[in-house]
Amino acid sequence: MNNKTLEIAIPIAVAGLLLSSCAPTPPEAITTDTTATTEETWTELTESMDGWHTVGDANWHWEGNELVADQASGVSHLVTDDSFADFQIQLEFWNHEGANSGVFMRIQDPEAITDTTAYEANIYDDRPDQSGRTGGIPNFLPPGEVVGTWDQWNTYDITMDGDHIVVLLNGIKTIDGTDDHFSSGPISLQYGSGNIKFRNVRIRRL
Repeated sequence: MNNKTLEIAIPIAVAGLLLSSCAPTPPEAITTDTTATTEETWTELTESMDGWHTVGDANWHWEGNELVADQASGVSHLVTDDSFADFQIQLEFWNHEGANSGVFMRIQDPEAITDTTAYEANIYDDRPDQSGRTGGIPNFLPPGEVVGTWDQWNTYDITMDGDHIVVLLNGIKTIDGTDDHFSSGPISLQYGSGNIKFRNVRIRRL
C-alpha cells in the first residue's frame, strides 16, 4: 500500500468506527437483569418474649430454642403486641398426641379470642368436627387434605393477602380459598390442652 492509499484508508476506517458507535443497539441485543429482587424482610417472633403478651395462665417457657406450654387452667394465648393485615407467617410446631392448639390470626378482640372472631390455623388432629382439624380454619375454610401431625415437628406456611388465604402444612396445600370476615388484627399461639411446642416463628408483611 502506497502512502496515498494509506492517507485515504485511515480516515475512512475512523469514520466507520464513529458511525458504528452511534448506531442504535438492536432490541434483541438488549439484556435486562430480572433476577435482582428486593430482599424479603422477615421478623423473627420467637427469639425472645419481646413483642408478646399472655392471655390466660398457660406456663409458656423456653426449652432451648423451643417455646413450650403444657399446663393451664383453661384455654390461653400468647398474643403479639402488633397487628397484621396482609402477611406471610412461617413456623414449626410439635404437638403430643391429643394436644389442642392453633395459630390465631387477624384477632378481633385480643382479650376474648375465639375461632369465630379470628382465623385459626388449627392444630388438633382428633377434633370431633374434622372440617376444622389441623390444616383447616374452623368455621371458615375446611382443609382439602388430611395431614397427620402428632409427635413430630411440623411446618405451617400461611399467607393472608386481602381475602385470599393459603395454608401449607408440611409443604402440602390444605387451603387455597377466600374469606373476607376479618382484615387485620394481632396473632396468637394458643394453648388448649396437652403438650405443645413452637419454634422458628417468623412473619413478613406483604
